[in-house]
Amino acid sequence: MSSLSLKERAVGWLSARMKSRVPYSDSNRYLEGIYAPVSEERTETKLTITGDLPRELNGLYARIGPNPMHVSNPGAYHWFTGDGMVHGLRLENGQAAWYRNRWIGTDSVRRHQNLPKVPGPRRGVVDAVNTNVFGHGGRIWASVEAGALPVELDGELGTVKHGLFDSTALRAFTAHPRIDPVTGEAHAICYDALKPNRISHVVVDARCQVTKVVEVPVKHGPMIHDCAITRSQVIILDLPVTFSVKHVFQGAGLPYGWNDRHQARVGLLPRDGAAKDVRWIPVDPCYVFHTCNAYDLDDGGVMLDVVVHARMFDRSRIGPEADGTRITFERWHIDPARGAVKRTVISEQNQEFPRCNETLNTRPYRYAYTVGFSNAEQARGLFRHDLHTGTTLTHDHGAGRSTGEAVFVPRQGGTAEDDGWLMAYVHDANTQRSDLVVVNAQDLTGPPQAIVHLPVRVPAGFHGNWIPDSH
Repeated sequence: MSSLSLKERAVGWLSARMKSRVPYSDSNRYLEGIYAPVSEERTETKLTITGDLPRELNGLYARIGPNPMHVSNPGAYHWFTGDGMVHGLRLENGQAAWYRNRWIGTDSVRRHQNLPKVPGPRRGVVDAVNTNVFGHGGRIWASVEAGALPVELDGELGTVKHGLFDSTALRAFTAHPRIDPVTGEAHAICYDALKPNRISHVVVDARCQVTKVVEVPVKHGPMIHDCAITRSQVIILDLPVTFSVKHVFQGAGLPYGWNDRHQARVGLLPRDGAAKDVRWIPVDPCYVFHTCNAYDLDDGGVMLDVVVHARMFDRSRIGPEADGTRITFERWHIDPARGAVKRTVISEQNQEFPRCNETLNTRPYRYAYTVGFSNAEQARGLFRHDLHTGTTLTHDHGAGRSTGEAVFVPRQGGTAEDDGWLMAYVHDANTQRSDLVVVNAQDLTGPPQAIVHLPVRVPAGFHGNWIPDSH
């Protein structure tokens, strides 16, 4: 007897039936160019470096993204659904020890590899784990939202087990846990594609134990990709991208779409509160994939910095809207006393993947880093926004070179907020190879401090983190 519930099996069957009606096409931009998947796992140890790689950077830079092993109908493929692959670079004492890329060992991947299943429970209709990879509790985890459980990896990116950290609970997690630098707790707002009328606030402590779950009722099954935390609040982004059977009938590989009927709102949930304590504040319709940071204000409100899409999954059925949709970096003053969100545009340039010095999570900060998009295909410039002066600096990686999300790594013992480095994989269309580029955050417009040249190509992907040996 299958371990899937009747509802899960029914949803899986319906999804397959719907997909079978999509006309075959061999064209999909999310399977081409910088998005094209690589076909094999590699281990490379002979890596060259240009510049001076800081000797104190001892650890692993890892980033994940979709890398489908097999696509039966490329025209129906959605970028968010591909099998997960982690690309890792090990740095030691000013040298690059190795580069590895490894598929996440889900059941479907292991079946293609003719390998046995790895330990741990399973849940969800789709098993791809492809959206984030991070360190927590002294271990390495890959995660996704809406259903499948996190996956633990070893120090060489091999799959260890599936599961909700060290909990026996079977519930959806998130792609974006927010870690409090003071308590070490990971806070997550989680949604489940099979349970559209509720979301959950899940807390995982520094020992990988689930210590709290609060279920919050919602309507329409909203897609909540990210959240934010302050010292006192968890911020819920209930925005008008919701579960949509219509989108699947129309050929979408992801069952979510823009919903004009869904009220856009922001929720403030006290970190020690229950569902009844959420304060909901309306906001103009828009969509937010990613937050940068948030903090409490003296007036009882909250300041939140976000990348804002005017609409999302409105026309496109294979990935985010690529053309004609406004994307801005904004500061939101959430004022529960007035029941309003004041939106201030920090930058009009199209951009994504906001990050900061995350030792300042939940506290006021000055610098936000984003990736600017030079056209629909390529992310070229790395921006530093000074939230005190309103100015922006740009690091340009050069023609044909496309950067992924840049992660800020603070210098050990540093006192200035920007004392550290920014790391990102940069894809070079001129050579069809990739580099790890390390930029001194205090010299953002200058040349990179170091470039680790890879003999391979790292496709465009999602999120990653620096995982130091001391984590």
